[in-house]
Amino acid sequence: MKDFYEAAIRTNEEISAKNKRWSDLAGYAKLILFVLFLTATYYTVTKPGNIVYPAAALILFLIQAAAWILHAHLNGMIDHAEGMIEINQRYIMRINGNWPEFTDIGEEFLDPEHNYSSDLDIVGRKSLFQFLNITHTWYGRQAFAEDLLHSHYSAEEIGRRQESIRELSENAGLMGELEYRFEQSQSSGDLSALVKTFHNPRAFISSRVMCLVLTYLPLLTIIIAGIAVIFRRETFYQPAIILLIIQTILWLVGSAATNNYLRGITSLAAKFRAYHDVIGLVIAADFKSDELRQIQTALGGSGISAVQAFRQLAKIAEKVSMRGNVFLYFTLNPLLLWDYECAIQFSAWKDSYGPYCEDWFKALGRLESMMCFAVLNRVCDHTCFPEFSASRNAVASQLGHPLIGNLERVTNELHLQDQILIISGSNMSGKTTYLRTVGVNIVLARAGAPVCAKSMCCCDLHLVTSMRVADDLNEGISTFYAELKRIKMILDSAKKNPNTLFMIDEIFRGTNSVDRLAGAKTVIAKLSQLGVMGMITTHDLELCELQQEVANVQNYSFAEHYEDGKIHFDYKMRAGKSKTTNAKHLMALVGILDNDH
Repeated sequence: MKDFYEAAIRTNEEISAKNKRWSDLAGYAKLILFVLFLTATYYTVTKPGNIVYPAAALILFLIQAAAWILHAHLNGMIDHAEGMIEINQRYIMRINGNWPEFTDIGEEFLDPEHNYSSDLDIVGRKSLFQFLNITHTWYGRQAFAEDLLHSHYSAEEIGRRQESIRELSENAGLMGELEYRFEQSQSSGDLSALVKTFHNPRAFISSRVMCLVLTYLPLLTIIIAGIAVIFRRETFYQPAIILLIIQTILWLVGSAATNNYLRGITSLAAKFRAYHDVIGLVIAADFKSDELRQIQTALGGSGISAVQAFRQLAKIAEKVSMRGNVFLYFTLNPLLLWDYECAIQFSAWKDSYGPYCEDWFKALGRLESMMCFAVLNRVCDHTCFPEFSASRNAVASQLGHPLIGNLERVTNELHLQDQILIISGSNMSGKTTYLRTVGVNIVLARAGAPVCAKSMCCCDLHLVTSMRVADDLNEGISTFYAELKRIKMILDSAKKNPNTLFMIDEIFRGTNSVDRLAGAKTVIAKLSQLGVMGMITTHDLELCELQQEVANVQNYSFAEHYEDGKIHFDYKMRAGKSKTTNAKHLMALVGILDNDH
């Protein structure tokens, strides 16, 4: 996989270097042509009657225009090549383990009250979101976070999503091109507010007569002024001046309203052009899966073309952006009522396309989200798409944590069939990581994504965890009370949903050993009676005796071994309770105890 991205980087570096050389030549050519054009123009003015000079000026002007177009095209190819280099470099960073350097961590989606997100590192720093995220639009980020945190797809929907994500992951060229196009459309802030203004049916000017006046009055003014200037008709000067004064008054009176109406699209011309490009790319793609074809249909199959809509919107936004030039702003408005014309066109655009915009943005957001999940197939050594069954189980072979590098990852088996697993083991042996491994892959499976395993089969599980529990000084909540609240949440979920899968790390660590053992036994007994599946890690080997008392409790453990006085872990889970401890050895390692203890 890494070789593929390195080869792509080399190819794009060659393309960039080649086009930069041609771009430099085109830049020099533009300068030379401009000097020649000025020279020809000078001789055209100073030596009238000679047809050679105006002809040369015209030819040089046309050649210069072609040079400008060629230069812009070459610069576009350079930008594209450099953008593709950055995209492929980010894939290599994922493979090499440097992905925690990515700046977008989905911080706004952090919620300590969520069922599992904080415990399983789904969003936030060093999270699944940070690792897989390739979204560049507001709707894409929202869709990806929703799929990670609140996915509620049926088995049929998951099957369709798996087909689409598989198809995307198998087409690296299209994935890279789509990501590049989406990146060009990236804008800061929440676009949903702007989209709501698109949907607002209120016209800028409700009077059709007034719209016609504002549209055609500048044309009348230009005609009258043109006659006055070109044919030197003095009788036309006064009407022309009066019309210019009227237009200036109209512009000044309505400037606040037009500024407010056009505020949302003032600086987004390039973004709308990029949306036009990405939608065109999506519609032109030869998709096979139903979900991707549905997105194509949403963008243009209903008779209302999103490509055409964004092409028109980009043109309007480009006209609006010209207001940023002070000279043009104070020239175009009195002369052409420019702001009114832009507002009237934008109003007409909203009337034609506004009701469909949100659906288009959401469709693109769904596509971006599926592209994120497709990333896993392109950076993880062994992945599969899990099967879903009606019976309550979670079974996987060679299950690994996707956030652990390919070379460092240790895989384990998973066999959960209406059972509660008590997982014992010494410090740092891998108990908590195993819980997170199972949890993260369940989250991926429920989103229709590939999982980090050789094979996996599970039912529609409702995941609830109690792992990373902390006190809250602001609310006066101790660690133990915070854990009690999480355990209560697990019990409530188990009562409502028999498909609950719970995970509890070091149950009741915040209290004394007697109360911890009694409380843990009570909780496990209640969860067993409710018939849900789950896993509990513990240091209390006495808790493992519950396998003799509760029918569906099974013991598993992690262990360590010692060589030359050093501790070693294999991070492999075994049947049965733990038979080793390492607390004294670790205390001696850091100098708390003497080595002879």
